[in-house]
Amino acid sequence: MGLQFGAISSLLVAYFVCGASAITYSFPDCTAAPLKGNAVCDTSKDATTRAQAIISLFTVDELINNTVNLSPGVPRLGLPSYQWWSEALHGVASSPGVTFAPGGQNFSFATSFPQPILMGAAFDDDLIKEVATTISTEARAFNNFGRAGIDFFTPNINPFKDPRWGRGQETPGEDPFHISQYVFNLVQGLQGGLDPKPYFKVIADCKHFAAYDLENWNGNNRMSFNAIVTPQDMSEFYLPPFQSCVRDAKVASIMCSYNSVNGIPSCANSFLLQSILRDYWGFNDDGRWVTSDCDAVDNIFSTHHYTADYPHAVADALLAGTDVDCGTAYSLHLPAAFNQSLITRADLEKALVRQYSSLVRLGYFDSPSVQPFRQLGWSDVNTPSAQALAHQAAAEGIVLLKNDGTLPLKSSIKKIAFIGPWANATTQMQGNYQGIAPFLISPVQGVINAGFSATYTLGTSMTGMTTTGFAAALAAASAADAIVFAGGIDDTVESEGNDRVNITWPGVQLDLVSQLGALGKPFIVMQFGGGQVDGTSLKNNTQVESVIDFGKCDVNSILWAGYPGQSGGSALADILTGKVAPAGRLPTTQYPAEYTSEVGMTDMTLRPSSTNPGRTYKWFQGTPVFEFGHGLHFTKFALSWQHQPPAKYQIPKVSFSSKKDVDLNVFDTFNVVVKNTGKLISDYVALLFISGSGGPSPFPNKQLVSYTRLHQIKAGGQDTAVLKVTLGSIARADAQGNLWVYSGSYKLTVDTGSEVSLTHEFELEGESVQISSWPQDSS
Repeated sequence: MGLQFGAISSLLVAYFVCGASAITYSFPDCTAAPLKGNAVCDTSKDATTRAQAIISLFTVDELINNTVNLSPGVPRLGLPSYQWWSEALHGVASSPGVTFAPGGQNFSFATSFPQPILMGAAFDDDLIKEVATTISTEARAFNNFGRAGIDFFTPNINPFKDPRWGRGQETPGEDPFHISQYVFNLVQGLQGGLDPKPYFKVIADCKHFAAYDLENWNGNNRMSFNAIVTPQDMSEFYLPPFQSCVRDAKVASIMCSYNSVNGIPSCANSFLLQSILRDYWGFNDDGRWVTSDCDAVDNIFSTHHYTADYPHAVADALLAGTDVDCGTAYSLHLPAAFNQSLITRADLEKALVRQYSSLVRLGYFDSPSVQPFRQLGWSDVNTPSAQALAHQAAAEGIVLLKNDGTLPLKSSIKKIAFIGPWANATTQMQGNYQGIAPFLISPVQGVINAGFSATYTLGTSMTGMTTTGFAAALAAASAADAIVFAGGIDDTVESEGNDRVNITWPGVQLDLVSQLGALGKPFIVMQFGGGQVDGTSLKNNTQVESVIDFGKCDVNSILWAGYPGQSGGSALADILTGKVAPAGRLPTTQYPAEYTSEVGMTDMTLRPSSTNPGRTYKWFQGTPVFEFGHGLHFTKFALSWQHQPPAKYQIPKVSFSSKKDVDLNVFDTFNVVVKNTGKLISDYVALLFISGSGGPSPFPNKQLVSYTRLHQIKAGGQDTAVLKVTLGSIARADAQGNLWVYSGSYKLTVDTGSEVSLTHEFELEGESVQISSWPQDSS
């Protein structure tokens, strides 16, 4: 094992650093030499066998060169270069692997859907699958013309536990059950089904594994942060979305995170990458691989100081199961690791076979004539149906937080004054990990397109402390029939690498709101951003602290609109006018401002303690401003059980040893009749929670166990919400992370009670049963 060989070429380093975004993709040609006749081209063989046939011909130098995200391929074997790093969080996105054409040309834009935080608020699983299907169609079209890869580093499924986290906008929300359903449907839409054969449509990548929800807070940086997490919290909160993604949705890729978990960097953590991911969830080698977050392998040594040097760092990562280094640490330092016998050729081949077997499953080596996905082109991008879907996704997610009857606007309202740092937003509406949108309809343009006369006045910037723009804003408001203040936070306040230190409205936005509210005109506040801000004063019509007394401040209605994407302004206009009735639900808790002084971001525990008021709606012991699941309507609903549920249930006798996914067994299905007793047609989201005394204390306040969205219930009409509840959703984790269904007294509650609710109490009798055995970390 003393063979010496060259490290990655300087050309490849320069290409990665300087020219990654300029890559033009091509496909290998199995009809000509040198590939013709190699078993990698034999469609009768399985993906792993095909990959092994070509990888076995790589030299060690070539193996190492291809362990990084910008893979140079092996020209002598007919393998072109490939960039593994493409992005598509809510549409094909600008990234090293994606190149948009200049404006006016084909592939100069892609459909830009709302950020996941707003799509999560729709609580519509069918919508999520349809959005993902559209994104994967456009992604394949881009790939067919050399402008994107066929794997995409999406979705972000870390639960949005702390409102200060800068990347919460990328996630569907705070509840792990909700995220699990979201990602189960999203991955199917992206990959083309559940472990589809013969071809993946594109490959999805669930990130960031694991316990990643801190960027840079009070001197604690994600690149070096060590997340101390109990098995109980890991099993019950941090990892259920990943279990759904891997075990159930059969995702083909996972990204290990920057942070350490219990002292070991995630990308060098064999407990995470082998014991849990591969052994427990069955993430097999049949077209499945792990990538590091970008430069996370480098960080094992450079910031975590986990190893004595780089060769040991890259060896630890490769042996733990990180197959692709998004970065250059592998290509720069694996040669030394090999020469020191820290790794073997077999270790390198394992990683490369995992990568190339996924390319086989993507049809990379096969004739395009037999692949429908290879026929997609520019005509399949931003189609009328995609545009309508982007609009629908925005409208379904928008949440009505408060309304005194001002919305929908009366027909007498003709002129609206739009004021605030979001009022004329365009690219702001996309949030991060965005592409180039075909168009962007701002909030003020949306109402103009809807037939209103509207003015736009900035009034104040997002974070500025000057009030010099107030006079113009007040003058515009005084001349209008109604006022809309559009503000909150955006990527300048919350972003990757940037956590907040407080959750108050930034700058002097609320000072301006107070003065606008004192005018006595119909007044709507539109709140934007992924993380919530404390809206106590808006909810209660109380002034912010100010030197001047502006009198009574009336905010009549509040809408939360997240980052609504290309058609955000049109969707908001539809809700203002009543063309669409809002039915979104908050996917996170809106905490009071003092929450940030009660617990630090580095505290990974969920349950309440002397140093923690409790995380998320399940454990928070205080009173939220607006709770998880809150959302009002323009109409009224009445709820009833279609069939009265039993007063007693017997705990089923099940065995996780004979059935690994016994948690998916159905406990019962509850049918709820939803009647629209009001005057307007509307969607309705049925949220089913459970609470009770089963298991060890403390007991959660409640937990979501099922949900569904009913569409277009007519005034006077009704529909039935079918709410399937699994054993896993009612289970709780013990101290070791094992899931149990506990005997005890329980209560089911439909909805949050702000408008309506329906309850049922029952006893769960018999001997408590363990339904999973969580892996234990021997390290």
